[in-house]
Amino acid sequence: MILLTLHFPIYIWSQYVLSCLLCTEWFMSVSQVPSEKILRASKVLRNTILSRAPHIIRDRKYHLKTYRQCCMGTELVDWLMQHTSCVHSRVQAVGMWQVLLEEGVLNHVDQELSFQDKYLFYRFLEDESEDAPLPTEEEKKESDEELQDTLLLLSQIGPDAHLRMILSKQPGQRTVDDLEIIYEELMHIKALSHLSTTVSIYKPDSKKGTSWYIILKGSVNVVIYGKGVVCTLHEGDDFGKLALVNDAPRAASIVLREDNCHFLRVDKEDFNRVLRDVEANTVRLKEHEEDVLVLEKTNNRGSTSSPLKYTVMSGTPEKILEHLLETTKLDSQFTESDPALDDFLLMHCVFVPNSQLCPLLMRSFTYHAQPSQGSEQERMDYSLNNKRRVIHLVLQWAAINTDHLQEEDSSFHFLQVSRFDPLCRVSVAKFPRCHHRSPSGCEALSSADSFHPLVAARVYCSDHTYSTIRVPVSASVREVIAAVTDKLGSGDDLLLIHLNSAGDKELLKPSDVSIFSSLSINGRLFVCPRDQIDSLTPLPEQEGPSAGSMSTFELMSSKDLAHQMTLYDWELFDCVHEHELIYHTFGRQHFKKTTANLDLFLRRFNEVQLWVVTEVCLCPTLSKRVQLLKKFIKIAAHCKEFKNLNSFFAIIMGLGNPAVCRLSQTWEKLPSKFKKFYGEFENLMDPSRNHRAYRLTVAKLEPPIIPFMPLLIKDMTFTHEGNKTFTDRLVNFEKMVSLQGTYFSISETVLNRTCLIFLVCFPENDCKHSPNHEILPESAFQ
Repeated sequence: MILLTLHFPIYIWSQYVLSCLLCTEWFMSVSQVPSEKILRASKVLRNTILSRAPHIIRDRKYHLKTYRQCCMGTELVDWLMQHTSCVHSRVQAVGMWQVLLEEGVLNHVDQELSFQDKYLFYRFLEDESEDAPLPTEEEKKESDEELQDTLLLLSQIGPDAHLRMILSKQPGQRTVDDLEIIYEELMHIKALSHLSTTVSIYKPDSKKGTSWYIILKGSVNVVIYGKGVVCTLHEGDDFGKLALVNDAPRAASIVLREDNCHFLRVDKEDFNRVLRDVEANTVRLKEHEEDVLVLEKTNNRGSTSSPLKYTVMSGTPEKILEHLLETTKLDSQFTESDPALDDFLLMHCVFVPNSQLCPLLMRSFTYHAQPSQGSEQERMDYSLNNKRRVIHLVLQWAAINTDHLQEEDSSFHFLQVSRFDPLCRVSVAKFPRCHHRSPSGCEALSSADSFHPLVAARVYCSDHTYSTIRVPVSASVREVIAAVTDKLGSGDDLLLIHLNSAGDKELLKPSDVSIFSSLSINGRLFVCPRDQIDSLTPLPEQEGPSAGSMSTFELMSSKDLAHQMTLYDWELFDCVHEHELIYHTFGRQHFKKTTANLDLFLRRFNEVQLWVVTEVCLCPTLSKRVQLLKKFIKIAAHCKEFKNLNSFFAIIMGLGNPAVCRLSQTWEKLPSKFKKFYGEFENLMDPSRNHRAYRLTVAKLEPPIIPFMPLLIKDMTFTHEGNKTFTDRLVNFEKMVSLQGTYFSISETVLNRTCLIFLVCFPENDCKHSPNHEILPESAFQ
């Protein structure tokens, strides 16, 4: 067994895979017989074109040759964009036609395998025969009814077909736009989405591997001789990389689990070529023969003064700080923000807490190496510039962290007694404190001179009596039990139990913190001795409502409801600090910090989702349930209009709950127009390709938005668990950059609260300035 450690920068890995794909082969097995869905889609499109625009399919002449019953590529793209709102670009339309071309239901007259938006001729499969029949009136009517569903289907699978078309080209035939599409698609592949600076490799024994494979579609079984199937790999997973990097034999065989599997292949020669380039551009600073700082040298595009740029890959906290200070640009206003410095200031709590950072900052401000040459004035200028850099960093540090600095004694004392005190107090005063909210049933209490808000909450006994206690939001279970014991005057050894409405009991650990903000929707806290745990029963109020609120709910405007939901969701989201996401990802027990605001925002998602399920299931009559489904689809559409993706997804997931989906008669009565909207909304929830549909939608929206928080947390957790925080006792700074980049969009949305309020109150005006944001008018639901 050999353990190797290789260093690869994240962005170099992305460029590496892209460059390898430029000269790699594309492997896929395409069925020779068209699938029923695509065959039907072809008939629907042909019938509709013959019904609405029969001039598109006609005999055409080119270079004295007649091509019978053909369509021109540009005309097909034009027609598609005119007949559906789900196509936003000509590139997307090309991908949809490529689906038909791959399946053989649309053919190029010269049998070329790629559809192009050019003056090229294509023919439907039915028109290959000379006596192709025209559609009847009944077939035209059916095709009109199925058209939107057909276009929605093609829009979902079109991007994959377009990517396959690009990859099937020879490297020299790929355009700049093609390369951009490849790069964008790579970012949605799980195997490439969390590549780290460090890869640990295990060397097995068998035939040597020569390629790295990434599963783009389908699944495979990993089989080891003598053990059988040890695991299954799915879309986005990869295999063969470890043996390839290490020039090692393989230990397993790969067996396809299904037909039509697609793979990306990266060959060994290309793999090794980029590895050499990566190591050649790596700069290592050593002290006592050990690495203390590892930098990546890249071209600094757009800069004439410094053509090379050095990016931190890993290092000790002290050396990373020194490097960031040295590279801070000095201008009169410090107007240019340094992304690496922002990453450090947001993520430093992971690897260098405030109690250690404050002495480092003071040392950097007070002690610094003096230049050995130059006049006295030059040495004074050098010293002054060093102090200016430290002051600039401290100001940004105070601005980003705000309340967190004042909550900790070490940082608060540092700001008070250090020479930065006047400047930093002004900087901190510019930023409002974040607020801690309380879950339902709890009252938030805070004072002007306290940075630790209190929460007033009920803790129940086995006989359903309760005591109201007041403890900090971040209180541990041990502190809650102590408060209850003091209130009851009990001498028994008490335990704290979380009891949900189904009667399930969870014994909370004494070290658990922020328990009030992390309760389930109908959960309550009970305190009792160990021998009474089995006798605990839910409170009557935990059983939930027995009747829905349809009678009052139907009187409210869908748009007004979405408006109020967005305002409330934004208040919750605006209170979430980036640090809470860090604490949640790495484990808040390691920081002894609360994530109350984040917990409540996540709780809000569950509340909305279960609210939808409850209302539908409590509605007694079929006609009322149909109206209720229409109502929720309208609300979801308006939430999407207001860019409130959190409530939008909560409503759609509520409608997709099994308890609602099983109401087949209700869904059958739903008008086709609403089924179409719901189908489009469901498409945004498609988890394939690392939630590609959602990510592309968000990329087209301009901030501010309220994001789908569960997916952001999933991304951060995936990045955290897939990469080590320390490598050879050095901070893996690229992991910090990657994590910060995951929630960077959240920071962007918080910067513009006024803009969101304007959007919610005056959506029609805002639509004029947001061409990429599709608004569904109220008339669409009539």
